[in-house]
Amino acid sequence: MAEAARRLATWEDVLHTPDDGRVWEVLGGSLEAQARPRPSHGRVQVRLSASLSDPFDYGRGGPGGWWLVLEPDVELDPHEIVVPDLAGWRRNHLPELPDERPVRVRPDWICEVASPSNRWRDRGRKADLYLGAGVPHYWIVDPEERTLEAFEARGGAWVRLGAWTDGDQPNVAPFEAIELDVEGLFSPRK
Repeated sequence: MAEAARRLATWEDVLHTPDDGRVWEVLGGSLEAQARPRPSHGRVQVRLSASLSDPFDYGRGGPGGWWLVLEPDVELDPHEIVVPDLAGWRRNHLPELPDERPVRVRPDWICEVASPSNRWRDRGRKADLYLGAGVPHYWIVDPEERTLEAFEARGGAWVRLGAWTDGDQPNVAPFEAIELDVEGLFSPRK
């Protein structure tokens, strides 16, 4: 007996998920849920957004030219819908930020904040997905390791630009116009 073809999930399936606090994504056509992150995860999102928003989103003290969004729904393909922790679009690539969900234009930069439950996904499956979708810049911030790791897409592969930790103040592409205080992204050491 022939096996029935698997129905691939889409945005319509995301819209019909329970409103139970989980984050829903479609990866490889499968609807998947992630638990809400820890407070240290959210703090990194807020601190990184605060560091980048004025100079890049608002153009205060920096070049401007970006839309920066926390946890947007992004449709990379009808069967690949992600919710990165932070994403950015160059305004010359996306002149107006859409008000509806999902955003159907691939970001120019994605940052994932690693959690114990999703570290493997961010470094493997989602990194490969973002590369295949043409995302040019990918960062992974790990609150437990207190690191920021940056990658740039070149020749169909991620090239590691570097990794930084407490005390480092790198200029990291695509936001190299400013020095980023890596230690300031994390909660104070106990």
